[in-house]
Amino acid sequence: MMKRKTTEEYIETIYVLQNRDGYAQTGKISSEMSVRPSSVTEMLQKLQEEGYIKYEPYKGATLTDFGKKIARELMKKHKIIADFLEIIGIERELAEEDACQIEHHVTGKTLERLEKFVEFINNAPKEPKWIEHFNHYIKTGKRKECTFYKEKERNII
Repeated sequence: MMKRKTTEEYIETIYVLQNRDGYAQTGKISSEMSVRPSSVTEMLQKLQEEGYIKYEPYKGATLTDFGKKIARELMKKHKIIADFLEIIGIERELAEEDACQIEHHVTGKTLERLEKFVEFINNAPKEPKWIEHFNHYIKTGKRKECTFYKEKERNII
């Protein structure tokens, strides 16, 4: 079995190229991943042996149904992590870059919790106060005074 991160990166790259071009050419994979074409060819042969892709020399690769299933799971994992990072104030471009690294190392249990958190925040009626307070803390290094309890003490709420 190959290293998980490398395998997953190839599967994701092939998925994106296949969706865009119909198949993933060796040269385009090489260019996207910044690896030598000979290394791509070697990896494509291994991915085919493991049932992730169908590979035709000089044409390229397409994902098998199994490969597509894995690719969709990886893309979902990536999106959850990038969305979480964006919620806590990371610019989307950097969130995408970091998600590429994190997604290969996060456990299923952690991902499940992140997914629930992102879902919870995205379905909140409006941005929760704690996010506003967190953003204030990031900018100033100081906690914003919470008015909820003071208002409750005065029976305003």
